[in-house]
Amino acid sequence: MNAETNVSRYSKDFDLPVRGDVITADRYISREWMEQETRKLWPKVWHLGGMLAELEEPGDIIRHNFGKESIIMVRQDDGSIRAFYNTCPHRGNRLILGDVASVDQITCGYHSWTFDIDGTLAKVQDPDDFAGGNPCGKVHLAEVRCETWGPFVFWCMDDDVAPLREWMAPLPDRLAAYGLENWVRVLHVSADCNFNWKILRDNFNESYHLPTIHPELAMFINDGLPTTLFEMYPSGHNSMWMIGHQATTRTDYESGDVPAGLAEAAVAWGIDPAAYKGRTGEIRQAVIDAKRRLGAERGYANYADMSDQQLVDYFHCTLFPNLTITMSPEQCQILRTEPHPTDPEKCIFQHWCLYPPVPGMTEVYTPVGMAPLQHDAISSHSVYGDGVSLGFVADQDLSIGTSQQQGLNSRGFKGCILPGQEKRVQRFHELLNDMIGGPA
Repeated sequence: MNAETNVSRYSKDFDLPVRGDVITADRYISREWMEQETRKLWPKVWHLGGMLAELEEPGDIIRHNFGKESIIMVRQDDGSIRAFYNTCPHRGNRLILGDVASVDQITCGYHSWTFDIDGTLAKVQDPDDFAGGNPCGKVHLAEVRCETWGPFVFWCMDDDVAPLREWMAPLPDRLAAYGLENWVRVLHVSADCNFNWKILRDNFNESYHLPTIHPELAMFINDGLPTTLFEMYPSGHNSMWMIGHQATTRTDYESGDVPAGLAEAAVAWGIDPAAYKGRTGEIRQAVIDAKRRLGAERGYANYADMSDQQLVDYFHCTLFPNLTITMSPEQCQILRTEPHPTDPEKCIFQHWCLYPPVPGMTEVYTPVGMAPLQHDAISSHSVYGDGVSLGFVADQDLSIGTSQQQGLNSRGFKGCILPGQEKRVQRFHELLNDMIGGPA
């Protein structure tokens, strides 16, 4: 590796050291590791709970089941949002059984204990049959922290974790120019998968797999190593800039015809690909110029605040430990894996896609095809492998998960052997080690 390649691979401002801890299989397969994560990891981070668009009126509720926990987020009369553990303080019954609800009060289906939307107990059967007197007004649902960013609602179980924007740093500032606040979630799909949640996190913490798992992307995303910029932040999060509207430098696309994927992107902005035969690399700047010239009249008001890099490149943000936000000017993808409630060798994968509400636009192209530009136009939960697509690129990522989980169970696996470009994978596991301290 020469010095020039090293500089272009990692940002000089955000290249943090790693120790070289051995990444062994136990963290992917053992119940001891899973239990340690439940106790020491998941309470200490912010979790994306849902969309503000689902909480328009007082009493609107969204539920987020996570592992063995369940959290409800509730719009209040004063417009704020509060979050509570989804459990009745009487005998522990779950209160809200659907993913969304709209109620005047929250009523337990077991003994009809009834709570106001601020979590205060309002009604019980036989209120005088309690040693301490009527519990109404005295008992409350157990509350968790709740904050918002952009169009999203987050929750956190620990009072000592930094406020949301501080915890996410520096990504809220890096993403501000995209104007996500009013974007619409069109795709909302998920699946049960037969592999540990960290397998896909490792995958999203590197670009080493793009040429082998996603070869078709090379026609319009430059996955060449020297041109991909990695950043690792003190907060524990990281990011990757991949040059868009440019074919990969791993293959000689420059001297011939414009490859199909790049040609399609050029045509979308009124650019004739034939005019760029033999100089394919110039299309990226042509698209920047076209977006600057035509963006506003096509309804993309957010373009004006974006840098050239943001207009055409792909900003892949990985929030520790399990949330990925992949940005382009016209689409925001959320990719997340969450732990199975009881089995360390299973997880739940979630894929959301959001789009800016461009005036006059009624349809958008999603990873599973065209869909109306409306909230959750495509929504499903499935079991991976049952034939329901989670997006063509996501399907490719998921395709390797089960076989990797199986291989990690082999006595022949002694620990990961990582190239330099997978340093973010190494740091991810060292952050886990620091929080968990290994199995008890």
